[in-house]
Order: sequence, then structure tokens, then C-alpha cells
Amino acid sequence: MVIDYLESRIAHALQLLREEGILSVDNRAEVIIEVPRDKAHGDYACNIALQAAKGSSMPPRMLAEAIKQRLDLDTDIISSTEVAGPGFINFFMAQKILADNLKRILAEKKDYGCAEPLPGERILVEFVSANPTGPLHVGHGRGAAVGDTLARLLKAAGRDVSKEFYINNAGTQMEMLGRSIDVRYREILGEAAAMPADGYHGEYIIDIARDIFEREGDVPSKMPEEERIAHFRKIGEKRLLAEQKKTLENFGVTFDTWFSECDLYESGLVEEGIEALKERGYVYSNADALWFKATAFGDDKDRVLIRQNEVPTYLAADIAYHKNKLDRGFTRLVDIWGADHHGYIPRMRASIQALGYSSEALEVLIIQMVRLMRGGEQVMMSKRAGEFTSLDDILAEVGRDAARFFFIMRSTDSQLDFDMALAVEQSNENPVYYVQYAHARICSLLFHDEAWKLQPDEADLSLLQEPSEIELMKKLLDYSREIKEVAETFELHRLPRFSQDLAALFHQFYNNCRILGENRGLSSSRLALCKATRQVLANLLAIMGISAPERM
Repeated sequence: MVIDYLESRIAHALQLLREEGILSVDNRAEVIIEVPRDKAHGDYACNIALQAAKGSSMPPRMLAEAIKQRLDLDTDIISSTEVAGPGFINFFMAQKILADNLKRILAEKKDYGCAEPLPGERILVEFVSANPTGPLHVGHGRGAAVGDTLARLLKAAGRDVSKEFYINNAGTQMEMLGRSIDVRYREILGEAAAMPADGYHGEYIIDIARDIFEREGDVPSKMPEEERIAHFRKIGEKRLLAEQKKTLENFGVTFDTWFSECDLYESGLVEEGIEALKERGYVYSNADALWFKATAFGDDKDRVLIRQNEVPTYLAADIAYHKNKLDRGFTRLVDIWGADHHGYIPRMRASIQALGYSSEALEVLIIQMVRLMRGGEQVMMSKRAGEFTSLDDILAEVGRDAARFFFIMRSTDSQLDFDMALAVEQSNENPVYYVQYAHARICSLLFHDEAWKLQPDEADLSLLQEPSEIELMKKLLDYSREIKEVAETFELHRLPRFSQDLAALFHQFYNNCRILGENRGLSSSRLALCKATRQVLANLLAIMGISAPERM
């Protein structure tokens, strides 16, 4: 990448200046390459002279000139360099590197932008992880889009990645599922039954109870109450988990592993996790309860692991679960949680450290809430789900592609206003339509080329000199760097933004340059640029889990 190349050349020039005694040996100012907003200032710029001059006898502009003289740049990469203002160094890219990158795209195809596998790191991305107590809601949808896109991105960046869904099927919420089904079942039998205050009121509970009655009649009514509730809970969990899996598959999201919380208790992993903390001296007894010494690792207070009634807390299970992840050989754990779990992060990081791992082994992405909007008004859609909007409703109205694109359009730490009307609009105002239309338009061009019999793969790319051609080629060159940086920062909202910018540059090129004309050589070159653009759009859409249509 050009930035890496410039950083290495500037670092080499600074080392030469140190050896010549112009800079002191301890002058280690950081080399930072930026992209200027004003194109007149070059494709890249560096202010190293302004930084390094603080420890030098030279003024910044003179130092910038000295650095420039020692850069020894490849003219196939950088065509010219200038010193500007008080000491900025501006760089202008050569057309050849842009043309060579087009050839690389055409040769590598779907592998363009992907990094070589990075050994020694295994990443587990855990996301959605809903209770099997009802349909997935719109918040789960945003988490699913973020988690799946992140996993796809990390794989493209050369990481070894697995995806996991943690089935929260233990505790009071599952108990309440069984009791809620029991109420609706008894109502079907004609009995008077009151729904518990924390019960589930959605119509799906009535559907489950009705199915049980149609299959089993009044047989469950003859069971002891607790046995009947446990029976209903098991049926409800199985059905709702299957429905959640189906919803996620419709959303283009699959998992490598479905891990059951109940398995933690049944296999003794919770006790094993507590014993591991005991052995390391981070568990103590107080007031007939067992406590985790979380304050030893920066948490604001110690946390209960086993209550006075000898029932483990959620934290005890979560510690056991994360220990199990690490025991399976994963070196980096990425958890994607809802906004209401923000305060839980310090205690989980504390538990990771107490188990003997670096706190950096755990990274948590917090997903802020989603508001569905139409015409400036908030939308409430689902009666069947009860009190929330289901992901199935979203998919039925706007489809998978628009839903995934819109869910990752904003930073995960920002609330998302999801414009339902815009998501289905077939116009340039709809960002996903705009991007997909660019891909389809290129497919149409390449289809019509059959009559021209041009050879874009063998074109003379040095003919591409028009400003809109150059700007499009620069954006294509940026793609690999964008993938690398987003994989490091997890700023997934940059992906849809990049795709929009690339589509805009293509449409500008399409409007400014006649692609199929009398000059066959130039037409072949421009078709090559189209073909490369189509490939990068397709690659980027694939990372986002969005289709790349050939016709629209």
C-alpha cells in the first residue's frame, strides 16, 4: 500500500539525517501520512518536518526539504513531491501504480483486498445470544448484522474466525416461558388463569399452547404442576430456538457453534470455573455467600458468585463460559452485547485477568438501540411478538439487503434511526439501492460489450488519464487499506460509506466518459476500469452479506 511505502521511505530519510548529525539520535517523531481534503495538496501529505523540527536546529520548511532530498522514491509509485506551507510534504501518485492496481484486481478477483492468513491468533465472535423465549427483535437484528459482518471482514483480513451463538436457556426467564405457556394452555381448556407479572404476552405463546393441545389434548393437565411447566418449557424452547435459527438464516447469518448455557451446569463447568478462581486466590466467603475479588482488577466492587441459597449467579456462568472459550484455544474473544450490558464489561474483564489472561483477550462491542422510523414518526409493527418489533417483520417489509446495510450504516456506539420508507425506495436516495445499481449498471455494460468484442483484460491502461478516471482508480487502490483498517478498529460503518463513495465515483465516471465509443483501445481501457470497479463492489457487498445483482 502507498501509505506503508511512504512511511518506510520517510523513516529511512529520517535515519539518514540522524546519521549525518542533522537530527539527534533521540529525535523519534512519529511518521503520520494523511489524505488532504484539498486535492491541490496532493494525494497524501505528511507533517513530519513540523514535528521533528522541535528537536532540530533547522526550521520546519528547511527540514522538509532535507527529508524530500533523501526520500529516493519510485517514480512508478509517486510521480512528484513538493514542500508546501510551513513544512508539509505533499505526494502525488503516479498513474502507473493506479493502472497496475487495476491489473491486480482483474487478476485476483474475489481475493482482491484479502490478506494472507495470520498465524497464531484464533478469534471467536459471539453475538445475538438471545434467550429462546420469543422471536428475535430489531435489536437482535442490528447485533446479527454487526457480528456477521465483522466475522466476514476479519476473515478477509486474514484472521482465523469462528462465530458462536450462546443459548441463554437457563434461569428465571426460561422458567417464565414454561409458566406463560401453561397459562395459555389452561385458558384453552377453559380454566381461569392469570398471566404472571413477568410473563410473555405475545401471540406466539398462544400458538405454542394451541399446538400442544392439538397434539397432546388434556394429557398435560393431569401432570403435577411443576412437571407440566417443565414439559411446556422444553417444548417452547425447542420451537422458539428453531424459529430463531430460521430467522437468522433468512437474514444470511449462520453460526459455527450453538453453545447451550444449560451445558455449563450439567457438565460441571460452572464449578470448574469457580475452582480455577479459588486456586488463584480470587474467591472468598462472606455472609454465607461466595464472592469474586473483582476489585483486584479495577472493578468498583467485588461480585457474588454463589448466593446464600447456594444458587450460582449469572456472573458465575459467564466466567465459566469465557474460560471454556479460552480452553478451546481461542486467543481473542469478541463479544457483541446490547447497550444495557455496558456496566458488565469491567467485571468480565476482571474475571479474564483473574483466570490468568490479559484483559485484551476480551473485546466487547456495545450495540446501541434501533428506532424504526417512517415519515419522521416512530414505527411499532409487531403484535404477534408482543411489545417489540420482530426481525421477521423487518425482513418481510424491506428485505435482507436493505436491513443489513442500514443496520451497519452508523457506528455501533450511536443510536440508529432506521428509515423504513427509505429502505424500500428504488432511487439514488436509498444508499443500498444506489450501490447495487452501480454494480448492475456495470454488468449491463459488460453484457453489451459482447457485440464489441473488446478485451478489457488486455487493455492499455495508461490511456486512463481523465480526472474522473483517476479519482475512481484512486478509490479502488484505497480498498485494501480500508479493509485492513476497519478490521483493526471494528468501525464497520466505514464499509457502507466506502461503497457509497465508490458507487458515486463510478456514476461520475460513467456520466463524464464515453465508455463504448469509436476509439476501441480507449473503450477497452474504460471497460477494464468498469470490470475492476464491479469486482471491488462485489467483494465489499459480500463482506457486508449483501447481494450484488446483475440486473435491477
